[in-house]
Amino acid sequence: MPDGTEHGSDLDLLADLIGRARRQGADAADALVVRSAGLSHTQRLGEIEELQREESQDLGLRVLLGRRQAVVSSNDFGPAALDELVGRALAMARTVPEDPYCGLADAGQLAAAPPELDICDDHSGSEAELVERARACEAAALAVDGVTNSEGASASWSRSTVALAASNGFAGSYAVSHSSVAASVIAGEGTAMETDYDYHSTVFAADLRDPEAIGRAAGERTVARLNPRRVETGAMPVVFDPRIAGGLVRHLLSGINGQAIARDTSFLKDRLGEQVFARGITIVDDPHVRRGLRSKPFDAEGVANAARPVVKDGVLETWVLDLATARQLGLTTTGHAARGTSGPPSPSATNVRLEPGNVSRADLLGGVERGLYVTGMMGMGVNGVTGDYSRGANGFWIENGELAYPVSELTVAGNLKDMFLNMTAADDLEIRYGIDAPTLRIDGITVAGVAAG
Repeated sequence: MPDGTEHGSDLDLLADLIGRARRQGADAADALVVRSAGLSHTQRLGEIEELQREESQDLGLRVLLGRRQAVVSSNDFGPAALDELVGRALAMARTVPEDPYCGLADAGQLAAAPPELDICDDHSGSEAELVERARACEAAALAVDGVTNSEGASASWSRSTVALAASNGFAGSYAVSHSSVAASVIAGEGTAMETDYDYHSTVFAADLRDPEAIGRAAGERTVARLNPRRVETGAMPVVFDPRIAGGLVRHLLSGINGQAIARDTSFLKDRLGEQVFARGITIVDDPHVRRGLRSKPFDAEGVANAARPVVKDGVLETWVLDLATARQLGLTTTGHAARGTSGPPSPSATNVRLEPGNVSRADLLGGVERGLYVTGMMGMGVNGVTGDYSRGANGFWIENGELAYPVSELTVAGNLKDMFLNMTAADDLEIRYGIDAPTLRIDGITVAGVAAG
């Protein structure tokens, strides 16, 4: 499964490293090489603040002695360094406690024919292209009437290659790239200033939105927040803008992560196969989205991965598992292992989308007599064990189905178990962030603002 000379040479390197580990006494081993290169640029008010090129290479080795494992890493790929790496790994493995759940994948679990996902753009773009992208983005933001200052604009490109091999016979590699453009600006003066941003990130630079459109959106978002009001505390419908709605999906993913389930630290620990969302809500994890921001052809243990429903018509269908958490729970891995070079695998979701509903955003808002439309959140007030949810918010007050005026200094509070069951999705899903959702409405949330009376 190598993809060219670069990948093939790294797989040869890994085969040699694993052979060294086996000859020195390891019962099993796996290893990976990650090579990265990137170019990033930031500017403010048209003046370049940073233009930086980075390159790195890292190698990680995991050895197993019975039920003991150890992971070591290095950026020195020389023969002497590799021998030292193997020696350190084996010495560590002899001293750590046994882990009954560690181990490599069985042959039948390995990815035999990974798909081609079109996830690498080899055109890095020049420094001049990135500078121009950021310049156009910031200039468009500053041109919006009411914008008074800039917090800066940026553009970037990165490319990484990943090669993975193991003593169970797996060997595979792939390359991924990302490009981005962003701007953040300020509107207003003195104590009445507001700030907001917009950005876009894609696998291929050619798929980026027009930098000027990103800049205009940043400026318009910022100006729209001027002169916010506060509202009285009460329970009401809350509508989440798509930029924010994906955060609710992230809370679900944290709650169904195999590590949280195995440790008994999730608010969803006993809910597999049960109704946890409102009927009609379906959430899919798909590692094989072409040009997907979180796509990969196999997981970090060489296991075959595939699209699967996480929630189907409101029912929780699966945990997110790697080999170790699956063994601990008496289940089968879902192909969600992720890892870096300095630690063992752990479960992590890939491209996730909450499927669009059957109602338009306008109709979703139209059914709200008085409520809150959330466009920004702050703080991390989410209890993963109980599901209690309390976060700072800003956005717009909804009056008779229309956005009436900006509001700020609010707290949105509830419990995720109740919030999920009272969720309605609009039909405006746009795949943009890697974890995506359409506009979402949740009824009965407490919004804390100004005390009544």
